[in-house]
Amino acid sequence: MIDWQQLSATLAVQLQRPLADAHAWRLNGGNINRAFRLDCGAERFFVKLNEAAREAMFVAERAGLEAIQHSHTIRVPAVYLTGSIGEYAYIVMEYIDLGGPQDPDRLARALAAMHDCLQQRFGFHGDNTIGSTAQQNNWNKDWIDFWREHRLGFQLQLARRNGLDSPLIDRGLLLADNLAQFFSSYHPQPSLLHGDLWSGNYNADSTGNPVIYDPACYYGDHEADLAMMELFGNPGARFFDTYREHFPIDSGYSDRRDLYNLYHVLNHANLFGGAYAAQAQQVIERLLAQLL
Repeated sequence: MIDWQQLSATLAVQLQRPLADAHAWRLNGGNINRAFRLDCGAERFFVKLNEAAREAMFVAERAGLEAIQHSHTIRVPAVYLTGSIGEYAYIVMEYIDLGGPQDPDRLARALAAMHDCLQQRFGFHGDNTIGSTAQQNNWNKDWIDFWREHRLGFQLQLARRNGLDSPLIDRGLLLADNLAQFFSSYHPQPSLLHGDLWSGNYNADSTGNPVIYDPACYYGDHEADLAMMELFGNPGARFFDTYREHFPIDSGYSDRRDLYNLYHVLNHANLFGGAYAAQAQQVIERLLAQLL
């Protein structure tokens, strides 16, 4: 296990103040990283660990959290430190007591404000990860090209390397060739996105203030975040009603929701195989049926 006293000493240098002796407590949850609460006297910090070779993943996570923090729209944990000690990479963040009363109106307003932070191009100033999978964020002025190459196409190429069924890949490539039909009358803006906004990645602090974390940030169509919120969980009708008051949702969103969520289903198929591959095939066929 990592040397917690050494990490505490490094953190103290970063914070430019002394810290009390460190005591770490393992937290539940997380399939990719190991999570801990680090207590230094009365001060608490949240720490994630992985193997030292994954340090870049934490650096990219920090960049995403700081991009959201600088938007001044929704709370994210402050990041204090990233680095490695021995065989472990780490990220040290603010510890936030979660589980407060969740208010869909507050969440909707905050996310709409974040999505209203716009760029000139789609992408991000660095690559990151979606789960443990690499996520490419090369800048592109064309959203369709970006989604075809860096989202759908990337996952299909990975599926081929992973030996997933050829029909899934072939039909997925056919879908990729026809993406423009989903955007005949809709032209997305490059909004600041969380990128992995399933129900496990948002909550509320003790005062009910919405909090988001574990981002895979990039600038893209705001519908991609909304779609992910409906893939694993659902924020409910009240959330969407309030969101629409602050950021309009195009009438064709329901047609593109599966397209955006296909990226995440394919990612799960590449990570875990099994039922996710079958689900991806079903989504692809459903989308193709709308076009062909």
